[in-house]
Order: sequence, then C-alpha cells, then structure tokens
Amino acid sequence: MAINPPIDATVTQAWKDLQKHFEDLQHEGIDLRTWFNEDSQRTAKLSFDAGDLHFDLSKNLIKPETLPLLANLAKSVNLEERLKAMYSGVHINNTEDRAVLHTALRRPVEDEGKYIVDGQDTVKDVRETLDRIYAFADKVRSGEWKGVSGKKIETVVNIGIGGSDLGPNMAYQALKPYADAGISARYISNIDPNDLAEKTKGLNPETTLFIIVSKTFSTLETLTNAREAKAWLLEELQAQGAIDGSQEQSKDAIERHFVAVSTALDKVAAFGIDPQNSFGFWNWVGGRYSVDSAVGTSLAVVFGPARFEEFLHGFHEIDEYFANTPIEQNVVALLGLINVWYVNFFGAHSHAVLPYDQYLNRFPAYLQQLTMESNGKSVRWDGTPVTTQTGEIYWGEPGTNGQHAFYQLIHQGTRLIPADFIAFANTPNPVKDGDQDVHELFLANYFAQTKALAFGKTADEVREEGTPEAIVPARVFTGNRPTTSILGDALTPFALGELIALYEHITFVEGTVWGLDSYDQWGVELGKVLAKQITPAISSDDEALAQQDQSTQSLINFYRAHRE
Repeated sequence: MAINPPIDATVTQAWKDLQKHFEDLQHEGIDLRTWFNEDSQRTAKLSFDAGDLHFDLSKNLIKPETLPLLANLAKSVNLEERLKAMYSGVHINNTEDRAVLHTALRRPVEDEGKYIVDGQDTVKDVRETLDRIYAFADKVRSGEWKGVSGKKIETVVNIGIGGSDLGPNMAYQALKPYADAGISARYISNIDPNDLAEKTKGLNPETTLFIIVSKTFSTLETLTNAREAKAWLLEELQAQGAIDGSQEQSKDAIERHFVAVSTALDKVAAFGIDPQNSFGFWNWVGGRYSVDSAVGTSLAVVFGPARFEEFLHGFHEIDEYFANTPIEQNVVALLGLINVWYVNFFGAHSHAVLPYDQYLNRFPAYLQQLTMESNGKSVRWDGTPVTTQTGEIYWGEPGTNGQHAFYQLIHQGTRLIPADFIAFANTPNPVKDGDQDVHELFLANYFAQTKALAFGKTADEVREEGTPEAIVPARVFTGNRPTTSILGDALTPFALGELIALYEHITFVEGTVWGLDSYDQWGVELGKVLAKQITPAISSDDEALAQQDQSTQSLINFYRAHRE
C-alpha cells in the first residue's frame, strides 16, 4: 500500500489559526498568575487521566481554548488516519519499507488472528516467542538452568547497544524493588574496553549468564564485547577449576552461560550458542521500540514472567487509550501537540524530563534515543525538505539532584525549556526522619518546583522580604516557565509500561505533524561506515592514513605518537 505524501502543516488553516492564537497571547501577555486568577476551573479544564496516570497541563503556556486549535492541527495532518495505518501494519516506515508494529508486542493473546500483516499473524508469533522466553526465565529463576559447574545463575549480563541496551537497562533500574529471585543484572554496551572490564569486575563466572542482544548478530560493538565476554568467561572458569580448558568443556560452558536475542541463527550457532536458546523479534520492531520484545529477556529473568506481563499490560493500556480517545480529550496526543507548540511557535530547542523517583534515573537517557533518533531529521517521509523546525533535545536527571545542578537555567535563564515532572504517590522504601515522612519531604520539592516555575517571584515580593535593592533583580523569578505534571500511584511494571508507551506516542504525534518517518535512523550510519574505513589507519596502515583529511591525519598521528 502506497503511503500518502506528508501534509505540510505550515500551510494548513489550522496552523494559521494557531499562529494567530499565539500572536494574540503574546499581545495580551502570557501570564500564568493572571490566567489562574481569572479562571477558577483552569486546572480542572486542563487535567486528564490515562490508565492510572494523572496529568496536570494547567501550568503550560496554553489556555483551554488552545486545545481545540491543537486538535484541529492534528486532524489537518490526518493524525488519526496515520495512527490507524500504523496499528494495522501499513508500511509507514517508508525508507525501509517496513510496518511499524511495536504495539503488537503488547497485544493480549485474545488478539491472535486479528492482526495479519504481510501474511504473519503478528500477535500469535509474539505470544509464542513470549512463551519461550517465559519458560526460559522460569528455568533460570528456579535454578533448573544451571551453569557449567552446577551452580544457580545469580547475575545476568546483557550485551547490546542502542535500543538493545537503553530500554532493558532503564527498566531494570526502574523496577529493582521487584527483583525477587536473587538474580541481578548488568548491562554492557560501550565498545570502550572499560565498560566490559567494570561490568565483569567481581562476577563469579560460574553463576553468570550472558545475553547477547543483536537482531542480525553482526553489530560491531555488541559482537566485539560478546567475544571479549566469551574469552573472559572461559579464562575465569579455567582459573577457578570449573573447566579444564578442553574444547568439549569450553563448548559446554558457552552453551550454559550464553543465550542470544537474535534472528541470525546460523551466526548464533557459529558463536557457540545453541539456537534453541535464541529468541527473535521482527523487522517491524525498531530497536528503540523493542524493550517489550525479546530484547527485554533480561527483565523477564530478573522480575519474572508475571511482572513482565504487567509491564506489557501498561503499554497496551496507553495504546488503547491513544487509539480510542477523541483528540480534544486525548492527553497523549495533546502532549505531543503541545511540544510542537513550543518548538514551532515559541522557538524552544530542548525539553527536560525530571523524574522525582531515583529508580527512573535512566529514563531521560532512554528518551533521548526514543525521541531524538526518531525525529532528529530534516527531510520528510517522501524525501522532501521539512518546512519547519523539527525535533527536541531531550535531557534531564532525577529530582532533587537536578535542583542543585541545572534548575538555575530553567528558572532564571534566557531559554524557554518545557519540562515534564514525573512522580509517584507511594515509594517502596518508606522512611521517616524523626516525625518527618521523607517521601513527603521529597514530593514537596516536586510540587514546589512546578509552582515556582509557573508563578515566579516579583520584584515587589522580593523587596517585601527586606532584600537590598541592589540585589533585587538577581532574586526575581519571571515565572511563566511551562511544566507538565505527571503523577501516578506507584512505579510498578504496569506504570513503567504506561510511561514508555506515552512517550512513544508523543514522538509519533510530533513526527506526524512534521511529516517525518520517525522509524528509520539513517543518521547513525555514516559514522559507522567511516569508522570501519579509519580503523586500519590508526595502528599501521599508512596508505589508509593518507586517504584521510588533514584533521583526521593529524589526530591519528598524535595518537600513534602517544599510544604506549
């Protein structure tokens, strides 16, 4: 099925209406204090619930009448039609001629037979793979799967990069309180030898299981690290007397301590992994959308199949909400549209994600790949140039750490930085400092920061505190710094699935407005190709060195002169 060319949002009447609305707001003066004072129902009008997450959009630089204008923009670029095309398996990934079906990864078993794409019963295949992963996870968790010396697995080491690392690593950190089988996880991604050295430090090879995650089993960084991990394992096992170093025992050790997430079974077998212990996924699953596929095998092992199912249910809850809620009331769609509002009308360049939960410490890093690899593009899905600014620079750290680092810029800097504040009402680690509930003290900061950013502090308010006039300007907070508050009950597997799906669909909404294919990533390829060309020049190939530009030659010569 041919994909319709993108609609240029900037020439639609909806865009023009938004531009006029923006100019009207600028003329009257954007003032959140005034807007709240004039409308006692503002918060109610701009609050939403999706799944078990609560969203307060009232501290954004919008009025209730902004929402239908944003919804009209979505309709003018056929958002709903493109959403249906994605969910049904149309090849909306133009440049790779692929369907985009990460939503099929979390559809329930009852949907088997309903989503046949390119002759494949997608849900049936997904559920069959999950059943194999769950059976494997149960064996490892129960101790039925043992290492070569008969000991239970205690550490799972995931080797992957990009989406094969960021998703499971983030989710492992987020859900640590749910690890209930005495198994921990580590994640190796960087080809820098320091990463593997640190991640294997202190490990007992007899109780370590490696999961090599590479769909094609050819990713340079992953396979280099996999070979190094194999060498480490065999050397350490032999040093401990667990194997004698014979080919037969080495082969058995590799089969007991390595599994794969890959579809290249011939390469998996050549590495020494039993193909029966390889779990695949499909070309309609992009790497940055794959944490809920076999890429999450480490999570199924650490947390168990039941928790992984809860994780998938959270994704599906938001998938269904997004697909079935009218745009005007659809907070998922509205958040994506509000991001467009800031990028294209206010000129915002970056977007902060500030989780007030230490377990979400890797969530901003995860979103960097999801959003910036998806929408960091300057051509539309038909190959024509974009007609407006695209993409956002995502960044952030958990509160309250960020408050003592970069919040200064958000509060008083010259740049407009929309920010998402995420928190949960309950903590798995409640504690009191005397009579003070520390979680409540922590969340007081969550509530206070969005209040301060929205309403600021005037010069007169500063003066009333007796501040010397000379430093009054330095203590003024302008306010009108936009934030979205996302509040949940607890950071459960279900809630984490909801959060990930939320940002997946926010990214989709933005990409649709901008006319982008959010599912390819050609921008990561050129550097990889050049690295392969340059590698021979680094050590000894003078002919390869001569083919480089003068800057690269100079840098390599410096390296050669200083490498010990």
